[in-house]
Amino acid sequence: MTAQHSDAETETSDAVAQAPAEDGSSETDSPSPSASDGPLPSGVALELPANADDEEAAAIVAAIGAHLHDQARAAAAAAAQTEETWEDKRWSFAGRVRAQQGDDVRVPKSAPTNAWAAAGRTDRF
Repeated sequence: MTAQHSDAETETSDAVAQAPAEDGSSETDSPSPSASDGPLPSGVALELPANADDEEAAAIVAAIGAHLHDQARAAAAAAAQTEETWEDKRWSFAGRVRAQQGDDVRVPKSAPTNAWAAAGRTDRF
């Protein structure tokens, strides 16, 4: 997502802060959302349409925020999920099999990464 931040968001926030509410009370008591409420990830900027009313702007910001949140969670889950592989271990395991059983074997990449489970399948290698 690469969009430019425009003055539309600032103008919308200022208009909300200055406009009186329909029931006669002032909305300036409640904090108004602004671009500085939360930092956007690097490379992401937010541009709201100039003709968007407050509800549309809030919906756009909420949808983009939810999308960015989901993206961050997916990236964190992918980083945390490291699957064990036979990379740089197949030769040492084959050497142990040769030392124990006297057989030269090729450990397939699809072999179980658990050494005990793989040891039980050495007759199939």
